[in-house]
Amino acid sequence: MCLAVPAKIVEITTAGETAEVETLGVRRSTLISLVDEEVKVGDYVLIHAGFAIRKINEREAEKSIELHKQLSQMESQ
Repeated sequence: MCLAVPAKIVEITTAGETAEVETLGVRRSTLISLVDEEVKVGDYVLIHAGFAIRKINEREAEKSIELHKQLSQMESQ
């Protein structure tokens, strides 16, 4: 099973190929050059295997992040 995680872009490199993204309090660098449309700081993208694969809207991202939080809480019980 493949899993893509939503993340918010917090910084874009000067070359515009990578971005610093944050999800669930964790920051990491990811390649954004595969995304079809232009992305900017504040946008949400789906991350899979270290690559941003698609831009998503904030509402969709927040719903997915909330589901991830709920699953984490269930696993820790």
